[in-house]
Amino acid sequence: MQPQTAVVLGATGLTGQFLVTLLLNDPAISTVRILVRKPVQLVHPKLEIAIVDFNNLADYRAKLGKGDAIFCCIGTTLGKVNGDKKLYRQIDLDIPLHAAQMGKDAGFTAYYLVSAVGANPHAVNFYLKLKGEVEAAISALQYLRFHVFRPSLVLGDRKEFRLTELIAKGFMKVVGPLFIGPIKKYRGMMAADIATAMVVAAQNPAHGMFVHYYADMMEAAGKD
Repeated sequence: MQPQTAVVLGATGLTGQFLVTLLLNDPAISTVRILVRKPVQLVHPKLEIAIVDFNNLADYRAKLGKGDAIFCCIGTTLGKVNGDKKLYRQIDLDIPLHAAQMGKDAGFTAYYLVSAVGANPHAVNFYLKLKGEVEAAISALQYLRFHVFRPSLVLGDRKEFRLTELIAKGFMKVVGPLFIGPIKKYRGMMAADIATAMVVAAQNPAHGMFVHYYADMMEAAGKD
């Protein structure tokens, strides 16, 4: 296999940090290019850090460059954007979609997207509708390989405090094991396991669109 160049969006987030580490240690990957808004303190011979103005498409295109696979872990919350749904869309839809559009033009052949369980472009819920719109728009670009990862609650130690998430974690710890059968996909899972599932999926040469839920992500991570 030829050396692969992977571009990561959302590299400083909870899932993204684990993903970058895994990709840097993956012998099949020769270059890991992370696109970030501000400098990060990370050094590795395979790592390229590109400071990007995501609102400047010319800069975004130049920094995306050429490569083989795009990994997108971008995600925000209404709290982080102070309830501004327009800004929310710019982050959760425009950034991933612009990367997909420009990446296709640049010759990238694979796209790996962290979405959410229940994603549906026709959903009433703003968040799930947005995630569904992103999936549909990228799918329409017809990448050779498009993998969508749909976790429920993403668990892990975040830098910022989120009260509602803390409550949800406690709830999930108690009732999560009771989620079996069709509702098993609603169990919370660790960000590290999602990242592992993404890297395992990248080793699959099959063409097409693939949607991953809790059970197969945990299996890929060797946890289920």
